[in-house]
Amino acid sequence: MAKVPGLGPVKSRLSPPLAPEMATLLYRCFLLDRLEALAALPRIEALAAFTPPAGGARMAALAPEGIRLVAQQGGGLGARLSGLLTALIAQGYPGAMALDSDSPTLPMAHVLEAADVLGRGAADLVLGPSDDGGYYLIGLREPRPDLFEGIPWSTERVLPLTVEKAGRLGLRTHLLPGWFDVDTEADLRRLHAALAAGEGPRRTRRCLEAIFG
Repeated sequence: MAKVPGLGPVKSRLSPPLAPEMATLLYRCFLLDRLEALAALPRIEALAAFTPPAGGARMAALAPEGIRLVAQQGGGLGARLSGLLTALIAQGYPGAMALDSDSPTLPMAHVLEAADVLGRGAADLVLGPSDDGGYYLIGLREPRPDLFEGIPWSTERVLPLTVEKAGRLGLRTHLLPGWFDVDTEADLRRLHAALAAGEGPRRTRRCLEAIFG
């Protein structure tokens, strides 16, 4: 799930401390590092679901080879998530997952775990908890539009309410290890500290070096 860099505000909670142009550059690095990592995973067909739909040509110029592009459809985030997963499952896949594009250090082992759980039918729903109370990944084996209704998006209640609703719907839920995304200045400094301590996504590392010196 991605916004097309340069076609509207991105990472607005990072402006300030970052200028809007630098926030856009940082998000572009996040996105390209994520797409490159997904494209390298075995037994997974990666795609970029982008918004706004008018940004298709720009996304085609940005995306690595092998990444399929699809425009997000629907008004709110819940409708767009549900619509994307429903459309993919209807194409015959044993399961479909949607990931965020602002957790650049997310281990791809978590994505492979989600794919394995869905592929084996070990759960109906897979969720990757984010430290802010949302989720960095959601995966389903069957369309469940009701799972996305009435969720207060962009709040700390997203994950617990989704888990609660899944229980009421009788869905078997598998939780992945938690991780963090980058929305605030504190998150950005956490990311910088994490990458300074070891290896990490190359574009994001270079962007942070330009920001922090």
